[in-house]
Amino acid sequence: MKITINKKKVTAAPEETILDVAKKEGIEIPALCFHSDLKIKASCRLCLVEIKGRPGLYTACSTKVEPGMEIVTESVKINKARRINLELIFAQHQEECNDCVMNFNCELLGLARKYKININRFDDRKKGLPVYEFGPSLIFDSSKCIDCGNCIDVCQQQGIGYLEKKEKGNLYRVVPAKNKECIYCGQCLVHCPAGAFEAVGEFEDIAKPLEDKNKVVVFQIAPSIRSSIGEEFGLPHGSVVTEKIVAGIKELGVDKVFDVCVGADITTIEESLELIERLESKKNLPMFTSCCPAWVRFIESYHPELVPNLTTVRSPQIILGGLIKTYWAQQEKIDPERITVVSIMPCVAKKYEITREELNINGLRPVDYVLTTRELAKLFKRKNIDLKNIKPQKIDNPLGLPTGAGVIYGASGGVMESALRTTYKKLTGKKLLKVEFKQIAERTKAAEVKIGNQLIKVATVSGIGNAKKILENNPYDYVEVMACPGGCIGGGGQPMLADEEIRKKRAASLFKIDSRKKIRFADENPIVKKLYQKFLKDKKIVHSICHTKFYEQN
Repeated sequence: MKITINKKKVTAAPEETILDVAKKEGIEIPALCFHSDLKIKASCRLCLVEIKGRPGLYTACSTKVEPGMEIVTESVKINKARRINLELIFAQHQEECNDCVMNFNCELLGLARKYKININRFDDRKKGLPVYEFGPSLIFDSSKCIDCGNCIDVCQQQGIGYLEKKEKGNLYRVVPAKNKECIYCGQCLVHCPAGAFEAVGEFEDIAKPLEDKNKVVVFQIAPSIRSSIGEEFGLPHGSVVTEKIVAGIKELGVDKVFDVCVGADITTIEESLELIERLESKKNLPMFTSCCPAWVRFIESYHPELVPNLTTVRSPQIILGGLIKTYWAQQEKIDPERITVVSIMPCVAKKYEITREELNINGLRPVDYVLTTRELAKLFKRKNIDLKNIKPQKIDNPLGLPTGAGVIYGASGGVMESALRTTYKKLTGKKLLKVEFKQIAERTKAAEVKIGNQLIKVATVSGIGNAKKILENNPYDYVEVMACPGGCIGGGGQPMLADEEIRKKRAASLFKIDSRKKIRFADENPIVKKLYQKFLKDKKIVHSICHTKFYEQN
């Protein structure tokens, strides 16, 4: 159908909203509470427009287009209403701009500047409201909450419902539920437009080892970071900036930078061995992946009867951290107690994962600190490190050269595909070049892989809400689950307010790296081969570095 926006004739499809069409045409309409992942609420009242022949103002996010519609997105009447609504939003949002997760990229503050409003016209009515800390991963400052409901919606979408709206006095407030457990996925954080949620920060703690000359500081970067952090510096979505990240980290005074993808190659090999063992014994099937700590926490908290189905293999960051403090420390003749390992992760649940005592090796944590993608970007900006223009540097050897199989761990389906490549090769001696997945439900794919005379049924799913459906009817042998939409590329530590299109671009870049790699099978990685020949040849060592146990959480 044909409609007109700001005197421009455009084409619109049935069921599209005015906001949908405006976005498609590059016409800006402020929509603070809108997120394409979530149901439309029209609560912020900023996307107001006028429609010719109709009285009043309409919310663009919830008004569907009709043939011949003539729409105006900016007028004296609209702007007056937007200014009033913005002032009212600021009245329930306590400002802490310099120390906010939205700092450098705040739409709310940008709109205040655009419409020239006084953000302090009204007293903050939420001043003094509580700050909640969710384990070692998340902080929720309820004095900053603008009541858009995004956090509640995404938490329900995840199938958890940890966040809920309760009436307190004459106000409704977002509060954590008393009878549920947070799984630390961080989707509340990346869907909040007002900076009410943030990761538990570690800038001050990181400064100490960097300044201690007796410490050897090693950073390790996760697979998905390379295709997402560039967004924080104005680069196109999906830009791969691996060597620029290395250069930026070296500017901080870090001694070595390694690649978690090497740890992912080892995770693949160990997971493949465990899968073969379970298929032969037909015990504890389906086998679930355990790379995602939010998924693991969900199983431990809500489905403890399925704990035996989780693979015992540690996540890539924990395996590589363990190798840094054992193998690499021996090679370099460094006392492991002098080594500080910092992981750069797309995930706030990883902050929780490193606190699990059962992962310790010889009394030491494999990983000492976790910084999210956003935190590293913020650290770069504070140190005036411009990732966009910095001269790239190669990642350090020997733990910096992964296969393509390790890189795709950053996107949904990557762990599964990596493990199946190695499993197929081990059992047949041939190479499985591609797994033909079919979409069977929202963010859920399945495949059947014939290995010899055996047909293995597998599935990959992202989003805990979608995973719960798999648990209800599970005919599979092997299932990969990632808590965040699209996998780690959509994690709670990634650049803010990404939508499905942005996540797809980040994921596509990782699979493109894989397709161009000379070595795409984990077991063919030269450094991994050397590790198994020289260091991981003893089962006790393999178990202490590569495997763990999971437990029911009280």
